[in-house]
Amino acid sequence: MKCHVCGGSLRNIVTDLPFKVGETAIVILNGLPLLQCENCREFLIEDAVMARVEAILDKADASVELEIVRFAA
Repeated sequence: MKCHVCGGSLRNIVTDLPFKVGETAIVILNGLPLLQCENCREFLIEDAVMARVEAILDKADASVELEIVRFAA
């Protein structure tokens, strides 16, 4: 698969990503699988993974300032 920004090659990696879920609430997903460009570092979250991310974020407590959740594959 090619990067939509620079055309470089995408590779599978596992990383941590923050998501803002409220005015002051952030959820960090730990161990998130995604595709990252070897050139420009742009990343892509595949549809199946994003569906699980959305389900996790829907359950997040927006009143908590910071929450860290392990993304179990």
